[in-house]
Amino acid sequence: MVPKKARVLVIDDDTDVLFAMRMLLKTEVQEVVTEKNPELLLSLLSKQRFDVIFLDMNYKSTLGSGNEGLYWLGRIREKDPTATVIMITAHGEVSTAVRSLKAGATDFVVKPWHNAQLLETLTAALEQLPAGGKAAPAPRRPASFAEFDLLGQSEAMQEVFHKIEKVAPTEANVLLLGENGTGKELVAKALHQRSFRAAKPFVTADLAAMSEGIFESELFGHKKGSFTDAREDRAGRFEAASGGTLFLDEIGNISLAQQAKLLTALQNRQVIPLGSNQPVPVDIRLISATNAPLYELAARSAFRKDLIYRLNTVEITLPPLRTRADDVLLLARHFAGLYAARNRKPAPTFEEATLLKLRHHSWPGNVRELQHAVERAVIMAEGDVLRPQDFHFSAMETAGPEAGSQWQLPEGPLQLQEVEKTTILRVIERHNGNITKAAKELGITRTALYRRLEKHDL
Repeated sequence: MVPKKARVLVIDDDTDVLFAMRMLLKTEVQEVVTEKNPELLLSLLSKQRFDVIFLDMNYKSTLGSGNEGLYWLGRIREKDPTATVIMITAHGEVSTAVRSLKAGATDFVVKPWHNAQLLETLTAALEQLPAGGKAAPAPRRPASFAEFDLLGQSEAMQEVFHKIEKVAPTEANVLLLGENGTGKELVAKALHQRSFRAAKPFVTADLAAMSEGIFESELFGHKKGSFTDAREDRAGRFEAASGGTLFLDEIGNISLAQQAKLLTALQNRQVIPLGSNQPVPVDIRLISATNAPLYELAARSAFRKDLIYRLNTVEITLPPLRTRADDVLLLARHFAGLYAARNRKPAPTFEEATLLKLRHHSWPGNVRELQHAVERAVIMAEGDVLRPQDFHFSAMETAGPEAGSQWQLPEGPLQLQEVEKTTILRVIERHNGNITKAAKELGITRTALYRRLEKHDL
């Protein structure tokens, strides 16, 4: 419940927004002051003190950068560093609103908002105020999202967690960037579970495993008889995810032709199944992920810039494990307890020498490599103390990211498809044709590897 004695100021050049905010809050707080012109903001603050200020991100129809909101936020903070400011933003400005949090904003709301959610945001902001009315400094956020195996006390992971919390309740499309094994799918699941779509489907699609021939059928569906093996109607991933979240993994691997088809579906918010002329409307929240250098590909015209704009309302970059050494031990202990319980063993402890070994390993396979290493150690250890000799790293793992001779790329312009094909061949050769071992080293399933072999005609 919102404290009745609160005084609230709302600054927005949209009179409809001001009217809606006044109608919503007039019975909830002691006083609501609204102002259309941000130039009068400092004058208002000189005359009266407000418990919470709602501040719009943009004030000129020709501009949509959010810089005006950041500017006025700075002016407010200059006048009163303890002011409690909640930014008002549109879906397309969520990434800028997240920036505003670093600049001192307390929170943000996305318009059009849900009244209950806005009141919860206001209540939470007011509850942070001590009796004197000044905002208390925000405590450091603890390692969190353990239910998704997402842990970390490093500054980089704290920023990831903060973005998940702020972006999850919105409808913003999210682009996840980072190396293989950093936990992009875990972040996607966390975003879905913290969203208003959590009770609806979470559907994944590994785009790298889809050849040109099955891409449309898998994503958009097909009608019976539309091709040789189409023995019945089948809904695609878009339709299956309608009402919920669609997670498109390895989006950087698709061809320009596939990109065009995907862009059309996202723009029109509908799909046309193969063998049909009837469009099917879909309502999805899109999360995409890639380890590919998407912007470099766009600069070489290998990836459509207009599709990137559709994907990245908000970007979240997951840091490699080698850049957050303090998190290695946190994760190792977490996985040790998890796999000990799963294998009906007592929770193990780590020798100091073991912790030192783990901390100084380069972890080219990131969290996924650490997870597998701990699982092997827990299973194979003789007792309930994990020693350095319980951890064995493969030639690829010990090579580290800078050991380039074994993985040296060909000279000249690189095509992502060729890099993937070359990598697959080398890993299979190293394991003497053993597909199971090759798939494990690549961090994918046997089925996904077979699909890639078919895709590259290997």
